[in-house]
Amino acid sequence: MIARPETTHAQRHDLRNVAIVAHVDHGKTTLVDAMLWQSGVFRANQNVGERVMDSNDLEREKGITILAKNTAVQWTTTAGQLLTVNIIDTPGHADFGGEVERGLTMVDGVVLLVDAAEGPLPQTRFVLRKAFESKLPVVVVINKVDRHDARSAEVLDEVYELFIDLGADDEQIDFPIVYANARAGRASLDPADAGLVAPPGPGHGDLQPLFDVLVERIPAPAHDPEHPLQMLVTNLDASPYLGRLALCRVKHGTIKRGQQVAWCRIDGTIVRFRVGDMFITEALDRVPAEEAGPGDIVAIAGLADVMIGETLADPDDPRPLPIIRVDEPSLAMTIGINTSPLAGQDGTKLTARQVKARLDTELVGNVSLAVLPTERPDTWEVQGRGELQLAVLVETMRREGFELTVGKPQVVTREIAGLICEPMERIAIDVPEDYLGVVTQLLALRKGRMEQMVNHGTGWVRIEYLVPARGLIGFRTEFLTETRGTGIYHHVFEKWEPWHGELKSRPTGSLVADRRGPTTTYTLLSLQERGTLFVGPGVEVYEGMICGANARAEDMDINPTKERKVTNIRQANAEELVRLIPPRQMSLEQALEFIGDDECVEATPKNVRLRKAELDQNQRARNLKRKKEGSAPS
Repeated sequence: MIARPETTHAQRHDLRNVAIVAHVDHGKTTLVDAMLWQSGVFRANQNVGERVMDSNDLEREKGITILAKNTAVQWTTTAGQLLTVNIIDTPGHADFGGEVERGLTMVDGVVLLVDAAEGPLPQTRFVLRKAFESKLPVVVVINKVDRHDARSAEVLDEVYELFIDLGADDEQIDFPIVYANARAGRASLDPADAGLVAPPGPGHGDLQPLFDVLVERIPAPAHDPEHPLQMLVTNLDASPYLGRLALCRVKHGTIKRGQQVAWCRIDGTIVRFRVGDMFITEALDRVPAEEAGPGDIVAIAGLADVMIGETLADPDDPRPLPIIRVDEPSLAMTIGINTSPLAGQDGTKLTARQVKARLDTELVGNVSLAVLPTERPDTWEVQGRGELQLAVLVETMRREGFELTVGKPQVVTREIAGLICEPMERIAIDVPEDYLGVVTQLLALRKGRMEQMVNHGTGWVRIEYLVPARGLIGFRTEFLTETRGTGIYHHVFEKWEPWHGELKSRPTGSLVADRRGPTTTYTLLSLQERGTLFVGPGVEVYEGMICGANARAEDMDINPTKERKVTNIRQANAEELVRLIPPRQMSLEQALEFIGDDECVEATPKNVRLRKAELDQNQRARNLKRKKEGSAPS
């Protein structure tokens, strides 16, 4: 949390800095789109598509925001004042909480979006708690009021309960309320406003009520005119022409192009340098700037090794700001070079030096990750907030040409008061009433505790559980299978609790290839009766590669390369048509959920393969025997 100045003598009334926070898919990026359109950023006939702020390929594919981004719009208030609004669009998924915490250091207030039908969910609690920790005022926007199942009044009551539950003070709980239909670009202070649900037409959209509330309730940037220059590096970006860019929020003072400033580094050293290229954000573009004052968000080039949390200050009176602190990682997995027999066929970056350099580069811009050495010189333990965050890192690396071996995600434990503790997750599940029993059974096997159950009378039930984080590894696949794809769940870190003991592991074993070669249709026809296959005919496999899930709990070594013996005798059933069931294709996230403790994922630019950590079947048998002997009672 960043300390705010205690003594302020002036404010910039022409500027507002605000972050938009919400649970996943509650409409943050869509609302920013509407703000950009209505502020005149785009031409009337310009085709920019939807979710223009989600520029990353993975963000567009997954439909979520991964990186916090800032934009700036010019808006004329009802009173006729021209206002610049810096908007930070933050991720809603708790795995990217480091981006949220970083974004909150750049702003003076928060817009909290809540879905008018779904209401507050676990990640709504997470982002709101972070806003309270930063002592930021909150504007609540009830979004998607045009939904057929909208229940704005009940959702508002749930928001009040959430504020009280998180310990909001009297000033925080007296929040303004705006009702919005972000997709249509409309906002109103009246929940009964018929314009919110009217079909969009020519010239539709009016977010003026929202902007008026932002001007009135979000404080203008405050600063001390006598205070020397002080600005915090809150984010990093890169330019193909200028190299690394430091994104900074000016706290006090003024910075000019060509000015000499003091660079206060994390290690305590202070380096002087002259400001060369400096930019401010206008809409979606960075434009050169000659000067920036208190509250401005600027990008500065020329600092090759700058890190997030460092300070740029007056060279004659350098005063470093507190370093940005984020929540510690709760999940870890190993990432190393590809050691399979098929290594080197797909990728271009294969060495341990290249993998380590890429992980070190990721640490520069991602404050919520940690990279630790392991016993192997070509493998590292990467710690993060959750499976999705780590899977996004691996997916990004494989698209860059890396070939990797990725281990099973494991929870990070810590010792508290002499006890080994593990992270607990708060999970909220929306499920049809028919599947309530099977879902509660799934969570009971994972030692979950039910906290709340609400039946809205619509045929759907919402239940909240506290579950050990390791119990949710691999939960998604079983959950979707048991609810026939109808269930929805979200989870967020809640607290640390003493270790809950052994949990139920994956109920199925693996079908493991015992030799290298291409698979054949003849063998796969007989193997598909043993379980679910992950490979089709003609696929190159190797010893130790997982070709499917066994219907039984134990692993089974198979030979999927055996060919049918050819004779000159015609069989009576030669003309019978036997159909091969299509193999189950796994994404990287699904593969990481599926693998067991002795398994890993081979991730290359073209393939995601599952394999045993120990490829040799004889060595695996010896390891299993030693494990059983070691666990047998003496």
